[in-house]
Amino acid sequence: MKENNRKKKVVVGMSGGVDSSVTAALLKQQGFHVIGVFMKNWSDDVGDYGCTWAADAEDARKAAEILKIPFYVWNFEKEYYKRVVGYFLREYKAGRTPNPDVMCNKEIKFKVFLEKALSLGADFVATGHYARIQKSKIKSQNDNAKVKIKLLKGIDPAKDQSYFLYTLQQDQLSKILFPIGDYKKSQVRELAKKFKLPNFAKKDSQGICFIGKINVREFLQGHIKARKGEIVTTAGKVVGKHIGLPFYTIGQREGIGLGGNGPYYVAEKKLEKNQLVVTNNVLDGKLWKREFEVADVSWTGTEPKFPLKAGITIRYHHPDYPGEIRKKRNGNLGIKFKKSQRAITIGQAAVIYKGEELLGGGIIKVI
Repeated sequence: MKENNRKKKVVVGMSGGVDSSVTAALLKQQGFHVIGVFMKNWSDDVGDYGCTWAADAEDARKAAEILKIPFYVWNFEKEYYKRVVGYFLREYKAGRTPNPDVMCNKEIKFKVFLEKALSLGADFVATGHYARIQKSKIKSQNDNAKVKIKLLKGIDPAKDQSYFLYTLQQDQLSKILFPIGDYKKSQVRELAKKFKLPNFAKKDSQGICFIGKINVREFLQGHIKARKGEIVTTAGKVVGKHIGLPFYTIGQREGIGLGGNGPYYVAEKKLEKNQLVVTNNVLDGKLWKREFEVADVSWTGTEPKFPLKAGITIRYHHPDYPGEIRKKRNGNLGIKFKKSQRAITIGQAAVIYKGEELLGGGIIKVI
């Protein structure tokens, strides 16, 4: 295996964290010619939160030095602002709740980064995602062997990141490696110690992809102008004032600014009336829904036959609960859960699984 890999060049996206550093170490151990790259996509401070890109890049460089691999910094700030931050702000302004990490993987890590790496002669790119890629040969109609690639959950359920990768296609998957998907986080940290990596104890990054930990409301208020309006209960009673609909999300409990008979939960955003609808009943029917519609659908392989019974997850770390999926005339998917789910949110990704395999997904558009 090592000998077969010796002529294969892989560019590893090194974020400065332990996961991507161990990714690089494992691939070098497997015999690949490994090159480390730090993607510089954001350098501005946000409110009281300093951007850590310089420190993260230095951590990545130190890890690459220990591993004795070449290391570079590639600047994608313009692409990131246009394709990820621009999307993030447009969606919030429209009253939806986007997932920037999905868009970051789609447009940056596995588009501009992948394309640049391949254009420079790389055979693969690799990242520290907790997910797995499984390749198998199948016979085609003309009896030639064809490779089918499956995208699977990482084996560590607490760290599985396949949810963010549902937009990947077969041609992309054929050029991607996820070495740590077969490990648990605790094992990855032990490997980091074994490889003598300086960041073996570094805390996991939190927050928006590449921006890091920020106060989302504070960030949005600095970029979006929004009208104040009424906060009303699901029964129609006015109970307060909101600071602008873009600054709230379905199911939200903290930061609504209501006392009294709480806690209150955001149940709905009425854009036409500029009203924020809340409830203090956690079992309120406005919070729990069974049916919704998904647009911008993407499949990791061949589109399945419908109706399809599968597991569907509606947010990161939300279990994939059973439901039935039908294809609508407009090309969207109609999804019906077996049991009602809490806070299905327009703008979030709905991702479809068959056991461990990720089949595809899309964006929740209609509830």
